[in-house]
Amino acid sequence: MFDTVLVANRGEIAVRVIRTLRALGVRSVAVFSDADADARHVREADTAVRIGPPPAAESYLSVERLLEAAARTGAQAVHPGYGFLAENAAFARACAEAGLVFIGPPAEAISLMGDKIRAKETVKAAGVPVVPGAADPELEAAARELGAPVLLKPSAGGGGKGMRLVRDLSVLEDEIAAARREARASFGDDTLLVERWIDRPRHIEIQVLADGHGNVIHLGERECSLQRRHQKVIEEAPSVLLDEETRAAMGEAAVQAARSCGYRGAGTVEFIVPGTDPSSYYFMEMNTRLQVEHPVTELVTGLDLVEWQLRIAAGEPLPYEQKDITLTGHSIEARICAETVSVKEGSRGFLPSGGTVLALREPQGDGIRTDSGLSEGTEVSSLYDPMLSKVIVHGPDRATALRKLRAALADTVTLGVPTNAGFLRRLLAHPQVVSGDMDTGLVEREVDGLVPDGVPPEVYEAAAAVREEALRPGRDAGGWTDPFSVPSGWRLGGERLPVAHPLRVTGLEPVTHVLQGTGHRVTADTVTVTLDGVTHTFRRAGTWLGRDGDAWNVQDHDPVEASLTRSAYSGADSLTAPMPGTVTVVKVAVGDEVTAGQGLVVVEAMKMEHVISAPHDGTVVELDVTPGTTVAMDQVLAVVEPHSSAEEAEK
Repeated sequence: MFDTVLVANRGEIAVRVIRTLRALGVRSVAVFSDADADARHVREADTAVRIGPPPAAESYLSVERLLEAAARTGAQAVHPGYGFLAENAAFARACAEAGLVFIGPPAEAISLMGDKIRAKETVKAAGVPVVPGAADPELEAAARELGAPVLLKPSAGGGGKGMRLVRDLSVLEDEIAAARREARASFGDDTLLVERWIDRPRHIEIQVLADGHGNVIHLGERECSLQRRHQKVIEEAPSVLLDEETRAAMGEAAVQAARSCGYRGAGTVEFIVPGTDPSSYYFMEMNTRLQVEHPVTELVTGLDLVEWQLRIAAGEPLPYEQKDITLTGHSIEARICAETVSVKEGSRGFLPSGGTVLALREPQGDGIRTDSGLSEGTEVSSLYDPMLSKVIVHGPDRATALRKLRAALADTVTLGVPTNAGFLRRLLAHPQVVSGDMDTGLVEREVDGLVPDGVPPEVYEAAAAVREEALRPGRDAGGWTDPFSVPSGWRLGGERLPVAHPLRVTGLEPVTHVLQGTGHRVTADTVTVTLDGVTHTFRRAGTWLGRDGDAWNVQDHDPVEASLTRSAYSGADSLTAPMPGTVTVVKVAVGDEVTAGQGLVVVEAMKMEHVISAPHDGTVVELDVTPGTTVAMDQVLAVVEPHSSAEEAEK
């Protein structure tokens, strides 16, 4: 076993790898950018090395700086985690050339399976079924021949980045261009392939382990069908879809795929499976690294996959045969991401968020595990991936695991940074999820029923109670409070006037709220209100309130100040940034005539592109950004004056 291992990553995966290194008595070396100088993975490692400024290209993606950090600390091996350089063949080769062991597969296997085109050809030759499709340079012609719907995918990467489902071939060219931009930004390679889209598919993957002595086994499957924007949000093991015969057949196909590329270490073979015919499965890709969802496999098999990555990299043979692997109970994982869940009518969805973690409570306990890179004070920016942590549970059966995970998510508090925890809790209670009748499109179809319909009235009640408490003066030295200084609405010789509290939840229109309940209690970190006979308790931190995984930033609203700073154009005319990020494309200029729904500006945040479209037909009268501009949430990007306004002005 190694004495010292450098972890070439950040966040929750770095913390998780460090945990196993500590258990094995191996010294851990963390690396960090200036943005992560006080991060949790830095504090938990045995030593840490600064590798550059915040941009990933100048720090976490710098092979030279990572190798220098390894040399300075005496590391013998490098664990890449996932993301960044985990599936970078050049990095694996550079480690070997520097005399370091890369804790992962051989560079040749990474290169082969990282190219989805070559990967499909290789596993097909090994007898593994693949999805019909084609690649550059015949991409567009092949897409039209396959017929809609088709799926565009980057050849060089995964994780849903750059993937585009095209149901209307009239927009094929625009979708290809957008997919290329995302692929280039995420993987440095804009080569694409196109595949036939299988309606209502299920995403099932097989975990494999392969040593350097010719032994390859699989550890069963994970169901990853609950996704949005082609990115997984909930994963579980085992899948309710597979019987023992299908599980064995898919497992053997995964083993053959691993053998076909000379694999070594922990890897995952991903399949797309028609929900109506599980026996008809198709190879999608092989992830040549540890997966985000590896904990569910660990909990049902009892194996520490990071430990076996280390042991295999150190040259140890696997002591297991396939017959030794058994799956016990059921495990489910929920990915907690920095996301704003929109509650606006007609625009419900998810956007990357950021902020400072003001209050944090992460669930633990019997059968509950939280893998996290968070601590109070953590700054979450748009520079890196939006996933913050994972809550994983294990139970004797699926129904128990579902209940346990819903309770754990309700107990999760991350105030200061909007997250998807409350949404995931509601998703896990959806009848189709409970029954196991899922597919990769379920979240998109059901999102309206899973996103709150506005802000619950008790949230405004709690915010108003906090506001009144803050305005209340303290007693003087004699223990007396001047009644005229208390914001109670009290008047001498008259009836009590209700106190109106102007409040605004970020992203929504302001409201004026008058306290309606009684017996409210406000403390330093909680607020309890009773409204219509029901008592509600919230965690609080600053202007943030949290309950059952949901959180709201409820601030005071000054209508006078707002009117003074309001643009000459109405809010409906202004296009604002839906999240902090960077402008990558500007498609119009001032004076251009545009139509409703036309894409005008593209903003990238946390490796995802978001197209900002014209709200109505009109003329671009303001344009405040150029490609490369860094923007804040709600910053005005452009203003489109409607044609009707321009015509009236001429009259």
